[in-house]
Amino acid sequence: MFARNKFFPKFSKRLFCSKSIKTETKYQKRIFSGIQPTGAIHLGNYLGAIAQWVKLQDQGENVIIAIADLHSMTLPHEPKILSRNIQEIAATLLGCGIDPNRTILFQQSKVAVHSQLSWCLGCICTMPRLAHLPQYKEKSQDLKDIPLGLFVYPVLQAADILAYKATHVPVGEDQIQQIQLSQDLARMFNKKFGETFPIPHALTTGSEYARLRSLRDPSKKMSKSDPDHKSRICLTDRPDDIVRNIKKAVTDFTSEVTYDPEGRPGVSNLINIHSFVTNKSVDDICKDAKNINTGEYKLVVADAVVNFVTPIQDRISGYLSEPQLLLEILEQGREKANAIASKNWDEVQYKLGLNFKVKAAKKVKVCE
Repeated sequence: MFARNKFFPKFSKRLFCSKSIKTETKYQKRIFSGIQPTGAIHLGNYLGAIAQWVKLQDQGENVIIAIADLHSMTLPHEPKILSRNIQEIAATLLGCGIDPNRTILFQQSKVAVHSQLSWCLGCICTMPRLAHLPQYKEKSQDLKDIPLGLFVYPVLQAADILAYKATHVPVGEDQIQQIQLSQDLARMFNKKFGETFPIPHALTTGSEYARLRSLRDPSKKMSKSDPDHKSRICLTDRPDDIVRNIKKAVTDFTSEVTYDPEGRPGVSNLINIHSFVTNKSVDDICKDAKNINTGEYKLVVADAVVNFVTPIQDRISGYLSEPQLLLEILEQGREKANAIASKNWDEVQYKLGLNFKVKAAKKVKVCE
């Protein structure tokens, strides 16, 4: 086994609604989530997802995290860039506190059950059902020729979850629809072929940190797909870039530092960021900033963010300098994930009629 990761962030904030996570008693409580290797992780990704996973891990929950490389292929990609991104996302997750001895961390494409189960679920899912999904409409609207993978990727997403009989899936409040198909397909399969899967529940984020806003347009969430890099803070950004981006963050014409998410979304977004990285309350932050203007406050936030991400960056760099260790960690995770998924896949095959059981032949006594 690998030595425990040296760094685990201490989160005293309530990051998600986990009040006694309940599930059907016949199924082991299991939490599944995934992250696409499509570029640098920004602070919104970290606070909205990775910090949740670390919190769940530290609470002793049974957590499985997939690096969703198959999902990252739904749109055109460069193989060399994808390969590098897989290494970087693995290093980032470990650097943020994911412990491979307590959380199963693996590369999705290395466990064949994901693709196998996706095909089987696709055979009971209808095209109109997929066409009505908001994610498909959003991602396909600017494409002339729509890849099949983009159309059916929600089925693969359902397979990711059901392959492990996951009972809970951490999602933001704006992402609940993403697991509804998984719930529907689990019910359809159970009704048609017999009780097999638990109905996965959304483990929703209950925090203002779950959806950090763009630094350039507070009406939008922080996103790595935004072409303007100044709209976000990435965990791997240099200190100078972090300071520059926060200094250029859109606020308003009021110089006082006050918290009003509806009326002053830009300043409130900076306060939320500051609150998380320092573990200070919003009230305390506003009191401390009562004698400075928003321009001066931006420098305070920038300094706090740099202090927060620097140790994470050091650990990420350490893992990236040891690619063999990364491979070993992902292989260890693959073995654990495959053991769970393969057992469930055997059951699915039997329910579908893909496997058959042979009764042991009766022994015939030979008369002498």
